[in-house]
Amino acid sequence: MKSVTRLALLLGAALSLPATAGAQATQLSKQERTALSAVQTAMQARDYATAAGAITTAKSQAQSAYGHYLASSYELQLAMQTNNRAMQATAIDAMISSGAAPASSMEELYKNKGALALAAGRLDQAEAAFGKWAELSPNNVDAMLALAEVKDDRKKVNESVTLIDRAIDARKAAGQPVPESWYKRGLKHAFDAKLAAPSLKFATGLVSAYPSPQNWRDALLVYRDIGQPDPQAKLDMMRLMRSSKALSGERDYLAMASLLSDEKLPAESHAVLQEGVSAKMVDAGKGEYKTLLANTDKRAAGDKKALAGLDKKAESGKDGQAALMAADNHFAFGDYAKAAEYYAMAKTKGGVDAGLVDTRLGMAQALGGQRAAAETTLRGVTGPRATLASYWLVWLANGGRTA
Repeated sequence: MKSVTRLALLLGAALSLPATAGAQATQLSKQERTALSAVQTAMQARDYATAAGAITTAKSQAQSAYGHYLASSYELQLAMQTNNRAMQATAIDAMISSGAAPASSMEELYKNKGALALAAGRLDQAEAAFGKWAELSPNNVDAMLALAEVKDDRKKVNESVTLIDRAIDARKAAGQPVPESWYKRGLKHAFDAKLAAPSLKFATGLVSAYPSPQNWRDALLVYRDIGQPDPQAKLDMMRLMRSSKALSGERDYLAMASLLSDEKLPAESHAVLQEGVSAKMVDAGKGEYKTLLANTDKRAAGDKKALAGLDKKAESGKDGQAALMAADNHFAFGDYAKAAEYYAMAKTKGGVDAGLVDTRLGMAQALGGQRAAAETTLRGVTGPRATLASYWLVWLANGGRTA
């Protein structure tokens, strides 16, 4: 088992093993009290051989539910002190079935019953015990996660993912930070099972709480693999990778630069490659990079001269296509204010993909420092690009920074 095996068997600390004194002790017969007293004496002397025999006697002479419970609790104490897990499991089962176990101890009894079953490889019993623990303590995140792991091992991935999601929500509701490993665990289970909605939820939750470059990379690759974005959406995904510093290695830089070049945006392609060189992830003297750097630099100079003409066509165009082209070119040169202006124009004139234009308008506003406007725009994105817009919103919520 993975993390659940680290659920310590807290039998000694978690279970209060009762003495024969107390309110319920008056319910014991003289015979029961005598037998239990012999057990107690042997345990206090650490005479485990004598204690084992005395426990057998006490169990055989127990007449009341409480007598059975006490004898079994001493058996558990002996099992813990002698590190006998099989005996621990037997004793816990007897304590539960006695009907006399205090309500306050039932959660720990089922927790440890599950942990012992898990250690012995009895997954069906572990699932049942952890399920009872979670039922008795419905807001206990440890119970949810323990049950989730067993269910995953039993190939009940949908149930496992739901439990991890509940645990995260419970932790948030309690005002406590959610460990990074919980998001990653949920994401792995959901992604491996090809569960789209949970995968994307865990991915955005991960980068919202832990926006490291590696987490951003993982989260955006989940979007790429599950969402199957078209080339334009893939480009905007890679732009977010760049903004979140999630590009890693020469392959990423070449892929983004090549995509931008194919989209006739050489200025942005050249800038991406230059960043790769500065980050020592791209060798400027290497054949394909050297050629692409020179080619995009030359083409970018021509595009720069053509910007004024694109702007005029945008303003005179009957629909938003020319405005969209102008906006994309201003975006490529890093003039996000101008890009936002022309994306807004393209939206007003119409005849363009509204989802694409709204996404890029929000991106331009975000990268240009217009946070409030960007949030409004991105929240309005619907359809196939809504998920990508939600990733940009997470980046904005973190102040446009990575950890």
